[in-house]
Amino acid sequence: MTALLWAGAAGTAIFVLTFTIDGATRSGYHPARHPVSALALGRRGWVQTTNFILCGSLVTLAAVAVPPAADSILLALPIGGFGLALIASGVFPMDPMRGYPPGTPNKTPTSFSRRHQLHDGAGAAVFGAMPLLAFVGAWALDGVLRWLSLVVGIALVGLVVGFGTAWEKDSPRAGLVQRGAIVLGWAWLTLLFGSLASG
Repeated sequence: MTALLWAGAAGTAIFVLTFTIDGATRSGYHPARHPVSALALGRRGWVQTTNFILCGSLVTLAAVAVPPAADSILLALPIGGFGLALIASGVFPMDPMRGYPPGTPNKTPTSFSRRHQLHDGAGAAVFGAMPLLAFVGAWALDGVLRWLSLVVGIALVGLVVGFGTAWEKDSPRAGLVQRGAIVLGWAWLTLLFGSLASG
């Protein structure tokens, strides 16, 4: 079971590393503006699709390995949901929009495909689960991790709300705000898995 927790930690770290490198080397892709999900579009879209599914699978497996104490179960369930939502984000990619992939009109469509709607639902589950997990951690964990989880949860609420607002306004910094939320949330989850595996 310890190996599964370390696999979850590796999955979250690889996810951030992959989208960072892929986004920085994509022609026409602007990480400060475009969301991570847009990397699943275009000729190299398979990279981010694989990234979603691999990370989601490893996180879901790690949820199974969370120690079966009563308070730990409250962590395991949303972690598992978070992982499954990541997998769904890869299976159902977003629609092209806002200038990516190159040649796409630089605006938001007036209507969306069914797969985009499913992607949006999965994304809402992912970004909703992140602060929820941190707040549950603030209740279920001990010592420094308890207080760190509380601070992370509060910060994530601000970042998730900030991203939603920036996205609706098509802010040129929407992708940057989203990355802030992802890096913080995934880093906390990596720390959690590592702590559970070591403890």
